[in-house]
Amino acid sequence: MITSNLPARLGVGLAGAAALVALTALPAAAQDAAVTEETIKAAIEAATGETAYIFNTLLFLMGGFLVMWMAAGFCMLESGLVRTKNVSMQCLKNVGLYSIAGIMFWVIGYNLMYAGVGDNGGWFGTPSPKGFEDVGGSDLETGYSAASDWFFQMVFCAATASIVSGAVAERVKLWPFLIFTAVLTGVFYPISGSWQWGGGWLSEMGFSDFAGSTIVHSVGGWAALTGAIIIGSRAGKYGADGSVHVMPGSSIPLATLGMFILWLGWFGFNGGSQLAMGTLGDVTDVSRIFANTNLAAAGGVVAVLILTQVIYKKVDVTMALNGALAGLVSITAEPLAPSAFMAILIGAVGGAIVVFTVPLLDRFKIDDVVGAIPVHLFAGIWGTLVVPVSNSDASFVTQFIGVAAYGIFTVVVTAVLWFALKLTIGVRVSEEEEALGLDMSEVGVEAYPEFGAGSQRV
Repeated sequence: MITSNLPARLGVGLAGAAALVALTALPAAAQDAAVTEETIKAAIEAATGETAYIFNTLLFLMGGFLVMWMAAGFCMLESGLVRTKNVSMQCLKNVGLYSIAGIMFWVIGYNLMYAGVGDNGGWFGTPSPKGFEDVGGSDLETGYSAASDWFFQMVFCAATASIVSGAVAERVKLWPFLIFTAVLTGVFYPISGSWQWGGGWLSEMGFSDFAGSTIVHSVGGWAALTGAIIIGSRAGKYGADGSVHVMPGSSIPLATLGMFILWLGWFGFNGGSQLAMGTLGDVTDVSRIFANTNLAAAGGVVAVLILTQVIYKKVDVTMALNGALAGLVSITAEPLAPSAFMAILIGAVGGAIVVFTVPLLDRFKIDDVVGAIPVHLFAGIWGTLVVPVSNSDASFVTQFIGVAAYGIFTVVVTAVLWFALKLTIGVRVSEEEEALGLDMSEVGVEAYPEFGAGSQRV
């Protein structure tokens, strides 16, 4: 996904033909004077350059708004999996984090991730606001609009913060969470992203992560893990004897809608990461990415259906939802190279990871409300490590180094930030506020007032 320094990927064929048609439509006298080999070559180059620019920019914009729609998916999934008394809080957190991420990625994040990474040893770019004064014809040599590139990268950044939101739900304060989001999206994510997508040291080493199984998903998962541990579990979730008390969510239909929105948005996530749509080869690759992405999600669901039936004698719907998402996360590191069967298998393993790691977290009393850590962290690691099986240009050693580097960096910096917030303004609501629900204590608006603690029955 290194876009800012890519040369233009120019298409040929239709654009060149259009240029020739335009030339041959000239009167005969004009053709004699105008149609030379150099003229034809210049016309074709201009037409193909503009056509590639248009289609590449369109891919960024279409992929970007599909990934932006994933913000709604995260919001609906989380709202359905938290209890009724905390739904408004999740809605507010998600609209807040998306907006903060958008501003922070413009103020500092984009250039920190892409501008002059090589000049800084491959570790980070030069932080500064991202201007769009170069939008237009001056971008033809890059092959896409600067604004479309920024927008596409920004929505990936926001998705990272959305992963954290669900894991620490029902007990985190609003403003400390939003401050964490600002630093994560403005500083932490861009720095680590520059290592690969900004042409940094991991890119030079040969690390491969096509659309972000590690760069986006496991980074969000590591941040969620540190938050869940430092903030602690919800009151009453775990008994003194080690028992686990199930806390059912507010709406399975709402959570299911969220999952399907995320599934749809993933076509922009993975397909848009082809980064070009100006040639027949690029469009063919995008369609293959779509197919493999869909197959991996389906494989994740089917694996969960079978495993939960065998293990628990009943199918767990919430695990099935997360099985689809785990399959999607797993294929994100390499959605182009695998065969159809391999895509299904990669997704199925992602679904199995959910089944076996959800109870593992409970064993360690790590309270992840929506299953974000199994889906985004564990499945993200799996998807990244399996890349060399289908992509011969990647190596298992380099993939492991990349996974370890992202994990160590993210755990250290996010743990420092969580602890700093905890020791200063506090990150957790009081026991009374948690019992009442964050809709009342933090937001002041209940999502379902007729069922809330403050409702009055006539």
